[in-house]
Amino acid sequence: MRMKRSIQLSLLTLLFAMLSACTNSLRHAPVEDRKPPQPVRPAQPVVEEPKDERGFYTVKKGDTLLRIALDYGQNYRDIVAWNNLANPNDIKVDQVLRVAPPEQGSGVQTMPVAAAPEVKPVPPPVPRKTAPRADKKPYSEAALADARGDKPDSRDGKDGKDDRPDPAPVRPVAPTVPSASGIAAGSMVTAVDDEKLSWMWPSDGKIVATFDEGRNKGIDIGGKPGQQVMAASAGKVMYAGSGIRGYGNLVIVKHNNNLLSAYAHNRSISVKEGQTVTKGQVIAEMGDSDSDAVKLHFEIRQQGKPVDPSRFLPSR
Repeated sequence: MRMKRSIQLSLLTLLFAMLSACTNSLRHAPVEDRKPPQPVRPAQPVVEEPKDERGFYTVKKGDTLLRIALDYGQNYRDIVAWNNLANPNDIKVDQVLRVAPPEQGSGVQTMPVAAAPEVKPVPPPVPRKTAPRADKKPYSEAALADARGDKPDSRDGKDGKDDRPDPAPVRPVAPTVPSASGIAAGSMVTAVDDEKLSWMWPSDGKIVATFDEGRNKGIDIGGKPGQQVMAASAGKVMYAGSGIRGYGNLVIVKHNNNLLSAYAHNRSISVKEGQTVTKGQVIAEMGDSDSDAVKLHFEIRQQGKPVDPSRFLPSR
């Protein structure tokens, strides 16, 4: 009996030991907080703003054809023709317009170079065959010439050779076609060409605002209503009207294929589009159209970009 109880006690002790070991192993087991995997979102592609190719412009909100033409130094009528526009006032956002002549693209016209004429090599003369002579002569230049039947020319030297120098080769010269501005069409327009123009102040008066590329694209000259506004340099009237917001009655004169000048806020305009004007010719009367004061807003643009007029105007 005691033996049986002893066996039972041993079994119970072993059972308790096993349960205690399992409990300790469960207590020390690492607990992992497993979250469901998050879905991987694909990276958003970076959309680059489209860049205008050289000679083209993408219309933006608020643009007008006249404003685009002024910014690129072109005649708005030319832009209408280059793009086959039925209505110049009907241009749409994101519409791509050509703002340079189709044959130029880069704004610089080039002349084709005349190709040099093809020169074919002249084969050496083939000596004529003659019947053998009975008399044999010792070898000499005279004997060889006599055998060929050649006769020495009176201009030849003693040895029968032509002593005259070969004529110099003549190279073809490409023709130069002058443009309307007096600059060859195939040449590059540089600042030196721009400086050949003669400038004068477009009107008398105090400068009330100086050039600031960020705020004021020209200079403002104060004056009285009806005061004369004159062409600052000779050229051709590219625009005369009031179609560009912020300029009022505006006159634009193109001086060469690189420079133009603009005269804004006039009371009246005295010239028409396409008219040729001379330096100092009256083109308008000073006023306050689309302005809060009587003044002349004067700009000079180089390849469409506003530049400081004081670089061109004489000091006073």
